[in-house]
Amino acid sequence: MTARPVSQPLHRQLRDLMIARINAGEWSPGTYLPPETRLAEDYGVAVGTLRKALLDLAAEGVVQRRQGKGTVVATHDSDAVLFRFFNLRSADGGVLRPESRVLSRGRAQADKDDAAALGLAPGADVIRITRVRDVGGAPVLYEYIVLDAARFGALEAQPDVLPNTLYQLYQMEYGATVHRAREALSAVAATGACARELGVAAGTPLLRISRVALDYGGAPIELRLSWVNTSSVHYEAVV
Repeated sequence: MTARPVSQPLHRQLRDLMIARINAGEWSPGTYLPPETRLAEDYGVAVGTLRKALLDLAAEGVVQRRQGKGTVVATHDSDAVLFRFFNLRSADGGVLRPESRVLSRGRAQADKDDAAALGLAPGADVIRITRVRDVGGAPVLYEYIVLDAARFGALEAQPDVLPNTLYQLYQMEYGATVHRAREALSAVAATGACARELGVAAGTPLLRISRVALDYGGAPIELRLSWVNTSSVHYEAVV
């Protein structure tokens, strides 16, 4: 096994080694891992230690343990992404199922904030997407999405219709799995296109969510800014 700090439990060292292989694409989404006994032998650890590492990965949503079949690298299906990363709820706490309308998408040069969020050089090519997300036919979110064009350049034009769950598209078409996200929330006033697309007056209070989606290794995949009309929804997170 690759050396790890001695203060870290063995099963956590093993978890890190396995997640590095998943992040590198050695075990892609939907792939079953080798049998536990073989993995334990490969890493030179007891089966019990290996199982603790797999339980950690399962708790993080990286793998799924299937009775009688083994352990498979998790895939992002639409519902999984919605329940895990979409933190807006209806007034009664119910899960919302938004529909998306793309307003624009194209190639541009990263500004300072875009570059800093994605770890790019200022002026690097990026793909920018703006869209509105409707719930029950009413606009609730105005979104601005930024991606590194070196990796996601094809999204400038393909697919013709972007899906609601972009994270699933990133994983299946680009090998980029969103493992977690870093969010910052603030209160802002509606202006310009945001106010117009959400159908609110300029100056209306909105919730602004800045999210950087991260891969297994903590590297940024996507910057997403969302402006939310909270007149009928609220933000809810389990921490």
